[in-house]
Amino acid sequence: MTTQVFVANINFQSTEQELAEYFSRAGRVRAVRIPKDRETGRPRGFAFVTFETEEQARQAVWSCDGESLGSRRLKVRLAEEQ
Repeated sequence: MTTQVFVANINFQSTEQELAEYFSRAGRVRAVRIPKDRETGRPRGFAFVTFETEEQARQAVWSCDGESLGSRRLKVRLAEEQ
């Protein structure tokens, strides 16, 4: 059971706040993390969004995959458990 989604192809200028607001239409967002490159400190072009429930995460995949945000077409998938 995962409550986290993996979001690929985000705009490099996107912020965690912007993504939280965008994905809140699918459910209550608990956290957003945009990994950064270790050497340059620049965003790597993907993010992880955590929801309160698995149902909300699935709703985010269903409603946001393929949608545009900041001139980029998002790819949204359920994150794999580590």
